[in-house]
Parts: sequence; structure tokens; C-alpha cells
Amino acid sequence: MATGKYTFFVPPLIQSAEKFFCRNHHVTYFVFTDGTIEIPPSADVVTIYQGRLGWPYDTMNRYHVYDKNQALLASQDYLFACDADMLFVDDVGDEILGERVATQHPGFVGKRGSYETNPLSRACIYDWEGKQYFAGGFYGGTSTEFLNICRTNIKNIDDDFSRGIIAVWHDESHWNRYCIDQEPTTILNPSYCYPESWSLPYPKKLLALDKNHEEFRN
Repeated sequence: MATGKYTFFVPPLIQSAEKFFCRNHHVTYFVFTDGTIEIPPSADVVTIYQGRLGWPYDTMNRYHVYDKNQALLASQDYLFACDADMLFVDDVGDEILGERVATQHPGFVGKRGSYETNPLSRACIYDWEGKQYFAGGFYGGTSTEFLNICRTNIKNIDDDFSRGIIAVWHDESHWNRYCIDQEPTTILNPSYCYPESWSLPYPKKLLALDKNHEEFRN
């Protein structure tokens, strides 16, 4: 998803993926955008128009956008959602291929994390639930399971919204609720969502780039 100023990140992200992401497989990149993307000539890129929804709906309603285009996405063996403002810097290969793949959030390794705690929200995770917190920046799995994730989370997000509730971390909160109900089959360490300026005891594979969040939301 790359609307507004986020289109800036897409060409270098795809270029880095061409160099490091699943090189022994054919990869198709689906870019949902309202801008014009400079596409690397070697890449198989499908661009789909998606207008800006405004904050926080650009992130919260990503599942809706994916589901709306399920006829395109279902043709793939695996599907992975990657934030636009990221960059591959080392090999990412078959170790990520699983039915349901989650990435440990770099800020909450070994901690429960900042779950939604409002009991009225469908994303709520109670005190007796949850052992680790997963990032919304990179996740995926088989195409069948990925689209099931979308449908389930859409239902819960829409139910919340109909009652005037927005989960604290939007789509990420609902992803963590899903991972409680359907445990990930593959859990990736923070190498796959590594904040650019941090120093962590993990090799850097997929960077979450530093940026001024307010500047890009406006």
C-alpha cells in the first residue's frame, strides 16, 4: 500500500526485493497506489489504483483493499504484506514460507506488547492471553490463509467501527488477535522488521526505514 507521499518508498523497496527476496522463486509485486511508480525493468509488478483514505484508515483498512482484489491475489502460492517504507538488505528465502507467518515486533521481544485492552473491541487480548507481540509491517502465508486473515479481520474491524471503536494499533491490533486465535505456524525474529536506526542482536534483513510519521500522514 503506497498512497500519497509513501509512493516515494516503492521503487527502492522493489529494487531491494529483486536483489534479496525469494530469488529462487518467481515473485509478483502488487502495489496499491494513487501515484505513478517507477518500475524496475526486471520486476513483475502489478499496480492497482487505490485512493487515499486518510489517517488511520490507510493502514486500518488494508485488509479491505487486499480482499477487494482477492481474484488477483488468489493466483499466488504465497502472499506477504510488506509496509511500503521498508528495504531488504540481506537474503530472505524459503525460511519465511509457511501457512501462517508472523514477525516478532522489535520493540517487544520477550514481552506481551501493547495489545488492545478494550473489552468492547474485537481485537481485545485479555491479561491471561498472549505471550509475544507481532509486527504489522511484514506477515503472510499461503494465499488461502492470507485471504482468510483478511476476511476475518475485516469482519472484526467493521464490527468495531459500527460501534464507534478503533483498535489502538489499528490493523496490527487485529493481526495480534488473529494470532491468538490461530497460532502462527512460522514465527520470524525481528530481522524481518528491523528499525533502521536501532541496534538489535539480530542480523539485518528487512529494514523499517526511519521517517517523520506526521510528514507522511499529512
